[in-house]
Amino acid sequence: MIHGKVRHHVTVIRARRSLIALIVIVVLVVLRWSQITDLAGSSRGVLLQAVVTGLLLGGVYGLVAMGLSLIFGVLGIINFAHGTIVTVGLYVSYLLVTDLGLDPYLALPATVVILFVFGAFIQKFMIRRTLGQALENQLLLTVGLSILLQNLLLIIFSPTPRSIRVDYANTQVDILGATASLSRVIAFVGALIIGLLLWLLLKKTNYGTSIRAVAQNPKGAALVGINVRQVYIVAFALGIACAGAAASLILPFLTIDPLVGEPFTILAFVTVILGGLGNVVGALVGGLVIGLVYEIGGLLLPGQDKLLLVFIVFVLVLLARPQGLFVKEHR
Repeated sequence: MIHGKVRHHVTVIRARRSLIALIVIVVLVVLRWSQITDLAGSSRGVLLQAVVTGLLLGGVYGLVAMGLSLIFGVLGIINFAHGTIVTVGLYVSYLLVTDLGLDPYLALPATVVILFVFGAFIQKFMIRRTLGQALENQLLLTVGLSILLQNLLLIIFSPTPRSIRVDYANTQVDILGATASLSRVIAFVGALIIGLLLWLLLKKTNYGTSIRAVAQNPKGAALVGINVRQVYIVAFALGIACAGAAASLILPFLTIDPLVGEPFTILAFVTVILGGLGNVVGALVGGLVIGLVYEIGGLLLPGQDKLLLVFIVFVLVLLARPQGLFVKEHR
């Protein structure tokens, strides 16, 4: 048995090394193809700018993906409405800013609470009915929920793009020679702090232990007195609240409309696959990787969609490590 564990561990290490090698090869090929292997002078500065921007955005992607990963890890549901939930969070935060005069970052706690309650409502009256049913029922429900929310937003707010102006958010910050707006830096730091708080909740509190117990064995958790139904509601609501927090963080530098959340659905799923389904910490790390790849892809492949290199990495992950790079190994 020990020999088998050692062999399995070696296989995991080799798979990760192979994936890293494949990613490096692809990047080198793209560099050669794009004829920008000589990154001197201004080109080096452009690359540094893309790296900094990618990492800052990656923190937000990671926060969105953490919510999606938590929902899957506990309830086993793939939420195709997650990107649209981000849009709902954007409009909630927008209303708090424009109607109540709150600073967008001070509106974050209120947005999180509202989205938490909204998520609890969705789980209790909609998602709960599909638990234990066929996977396609869950997929159809979340897709239908996404379409419903998008159309409600169109009716209420119209397709007109909206944005807010925060003067101090446009202040430029120097980061290792690159520049970034203060709003993006705040979003990155805020995402890391919220991710840390979620990790502490799951790992260092009794209720977090209950959530992890339900995720691993719902029947066993029920036998020791854990209210599984309540944990399902809270876990789903926490996942939705993460989307709401990310929405508040990105509102100062994003123009919003009822369909603006669609790219977040794609990026969140890619990030979750990269980090490992159900792995909350892996989702945050995966978000940083995806943000980096997303921005560098736009630099290395001018004229192409930035998602191209993201999907190349996604395919490589599926081939070399389909369970994700950071999934926890069971011994």
